[in-house]
Amino acid sequence: MHAEGPLLIIAGAGSGKTRILAYRIAYLIKERGVDPLNILAITFTNKAANEMKERVASLVGRISRAMWVSTFHSTCARILRQEIERLGYRRNFTIYDDNDSLRLVTYCMRDLNIDNKRYAPNKLAAAISNAKNELIDAETFAMRATTHLETVIAGVYKLYQERLYLSSALDFDDLIMLTVNIFQLFPSVLETYQDKFKHVLIDEYQDTNLAQYELVKLLVGKHRNLCVVGDDAQSIYRFRGADIRNILEFERDYPECRIIKLEQNYRSTKTILKAANHVIQNNRYRKPKVLWTEKDEGEPIIRYQGENEHEEATFVASEIEKQVKDGCKYRDFAVFYRTNAQSRVLEEIFLRYGVPYKIIGGFKFYDRAEIKDILAYLRVLSNPRDSISLKRIINVPKRGLGDTTIAKIDAYALKNNISFYDALERVDEINALSTAARNNVRKFMAIIEELQAIKEKETLQNLVKALLDMTGYLAMYEREDTVEAGTKAENVKEFVGVVKEFEEGRQSCTLDEFLEEISLITDIDSYNDEQNSVTLMTVHNAKGLEFTSVFIVGLEDGVFPHIRSMTDIAELEEERRLFYVGITRAMERLYLCNARSRNLWGGVSYNSPSRFLREIPSELMVNAEQVDTKAKPPSKISSFSVGDSVYHKKFGEGRVVDIKGPEQVTVFFLGEGEKTLLLSYAPLEKR
Repeated sequence: MHAEGPLLIIAGAGSGKTRILAYRIAYLIKERGVDPLNILAITFTNKAANEMKERVASLVGRISRAMWVSTFHSTCARILRQEIERLGYRRNFTIYDDNDSLRLVTYCMRDLNIDNKRYAPNKLAAAISNAKNELIDAETFAMRATTHLETVIAGVYKLYQERLYLSSALDFDDLIMLTVNIFQLFPSVLETYQDKFKHVLIDEYQDTNLAQYELVKLLVGKHRNLCVVGDDAQSIYRFRGADIRNILEFERDYPECRIIKLEQNYRSTKTILKAANHVIQNNRYRKPKVLWTEKDEGEPIIRYQGENEHEEATFVASEIEKQVKDGCKYRDFAVFYRTNAQSRVLEEIFLRYGVPYKIIGGFKFYDRAEIKDILAYLRVLSNPRDSISLKRIINVPKRGLGDTTIAKIDAYALKNNISFYDALERVDEINALSTAARNNVRKFMAIIEELQAIKEKETLQNLVKALLDMTGYLAMYEREDTVEAGTKAENVKEFVGVVKEFEEGRQSCTLDEFLEEISLITDIDSYNDEQNSVTLMTVHNAKGLEFTSVFIVGLEDGVFPHIRSMTDIAELEEERRLFYVGITRAMERLYLCNARSRNLWGGVSYNSPSRFLREIPSELMVNAEQVDTKAKPPSKISSFSVGDSVYHKKFGEGRVVDIKGPEQVTVFFLGEGEKTLLLSYAPLEKR
């Protein structure tokens, strides 16, 4: 019911912020008479945007359909389709995903003779992305370069941007940066959108980066009707450029703002919330608030410590099986870890126990090679100047246009400063090509031209079917007659089903609309909680979700918090916020697990339990063995004597030469000498 002007809503975990946004939008439309066309609501996932649309429609009816509800990237893509020609790009630009961007960076490094063993392409791609998130263009980056590495990055960035422009392609970061550029360069365009969006509402404001912050500031500069919802305690995307200062210093940018705190939690038990509150209060940079609930105290938090990651995973699997036998569903459980590499052991143990599971953030359907091939064909039909997509499919299936031929065509294109497609159209002028290669290029171009003609008169589904038939792509896998090829063929057929589903229920469906929607899909958008299986995911992917029971594994210093954060206060505070997010996903039961030793990233580590565990009052937790004595084997502490023969997995055979207290022993190992070990963490066995 807040009237005009900026509004900051500090919404604690589980406090119903999506509901708040939906009701505020409904209030603006029904009670204040605001035209839905004058409302822009921005969320961080397509899934959240769809949920928002449905909620608002249920409150005010179909009139809300005219409202813009989408992610930052989708909003900017929509604006750029109208305005990007002002910057010299074509409206039918292609949106490159991270893999496409990395491939283009690799091409640029090759053409600049930069050693990709000395300079990792993914590191250079990340540096370019970070620069764009800070609204630093290639020219400015080059001017600011002071080190040799920055100079190398500047050269790649410049060529990378030139290639994007020639291909009429944008990467994810361009979507926002170029929209900001247009607003800054063309005041009349900015004023048009300021008048269009008289009310701007933003979810997850704590996750905005500088480019997004600047975009919002420009959009609301005239009317200042900005409503942001967020929680500084859940700001966990610093590595993507998110700046927590955007929410912490909101009052500085909008001194007339009103602040409302939502502190009642409707999700978790009192015990879980007490743990979360105790953890987050250790952060220095935060807006004070205390989550509370009318729910019961609930069960105590269960602590488990295994000897190694296999024992930890076994505990998780056996505990889930025990709860399922007591009437729970597999979908009630989620297992969170800090890095994707930790899922391997969990998968092994779950398979052994027969526990059904799904991984969020693993290998996505749209990242499969065969699906990316089909999408590349479609992108070429939409935007022939998309050189990355063209090079991907020009010889798939094989048609005598291998790497050598592609390199010769590429060299001609670079020499004449034209796109790769333009070079293909001038194939007769490329003297370096053989007659056979020229003929093969002509055949390929004939297929593309015929498919473009089909695109103009047929449905999207029929276009895809024609593409698979005319290129021989599906037949390529069907001829192969192997299990792997069969799986790929099934995935290609599944893609046809995806297109069919996309077309259903739409009055019109263009190829450009389809490609844009596919390119902006995120991992979490495909999350399906109806499937009866345990969810495995990183804590970063868990934000916005909730589960009856949550396991957080790998709670050791160096794993969670991550080793990179141990000497940086800002990084450590982000890790603590990440732990807070993990805790507050749990509705009824929370398990906190660690292992004394862990084989991760190519070696065995012996880390102490996470410092975050010490921030939770002991009275809120109970050890797993107190709940189930079979859950954990007895400790071997104090079971050694001087003179005992022992075996260590890394150091081999040895003999105990000294004992210092109940935990610490000194062992002489053949070939290794004396080693002092902590029995809590060392894999030491008595012979």
